[in-house]
Amino acid sequence: MAIKIFKNFLKKVFFTIFKNNKEIKLGFYGPPNAGKTSLANRICKDFTGEEIGSVSKVPHETRNVQFKEKVEIKYKGKTMMFKMVDTPGIATKIDYEDFLKYKIGKKEAKSRAKEATQGIVESIKWLDDMDVVVVVLDSTENPYNQVNITIIGNLVARKIPVLIVANKIDLKKSKIKKIEDAFPEYEVVGLSAKYGNNLEEFYEAIFKLSKKR
Repeated sequence: MAIKIFKNFLKKVFFTIFKNNKEIKLGFYGPPNAGKTSLANRICKDFTGEEIGSVSKVPHETRNVQFKEKVEIKYKGKTMMFKMVDTPGIATKIDYEDFLKYKIGKKEAKSRAKEATQGIVESIKWLDDMDVVVVVLDSTENPYNQVNITIIGNLVARKIPVLIVANKIDLKKSKIKKIEDAFPEYEVVGLSAKYGNNLEEFYEAIFKLSKKR
């Protein structure tokens, strides 16, 4: 009897260790220039010393899904292992002429538009592999649009745990309340990926969601 109890105890310990060491696939989704890569970069830099990708004022700077594995996040004595997945900005339409405004040549603009379109398709495919998704929105923009509704709709259909980030709270035009009103069924965390403001609340929300997955 004692041997059986000991074996069950060992089994429970090994299961707990395996469960805690499992990599949680954390995806960053949202419209272009909302700050997905900036947020992913800040987290990766804080815990691994390396960034995940480059950022730019030009829309669709991220045109391919990029990821960093084994990002161990520590918060309030707790530790979780994540695979960070940064995705291209979701858009309903990508016009190469939008890139011309940033003094990009016509040939390169057309190439970027094509790559960005392919990146969106790739992003949607990656949703099937996500454990938790962070939807990053620009809190200075109106959240009531087709892109945001499409993103949330895809997540609801797949029953993926969602945290909405209202980014750019450092700007005067920031209005977190609008995002909260647009998506009342989800937790909304306001932060500044640029300056790292309010990341504590973000980590707390991510840990809580990850445990529910």
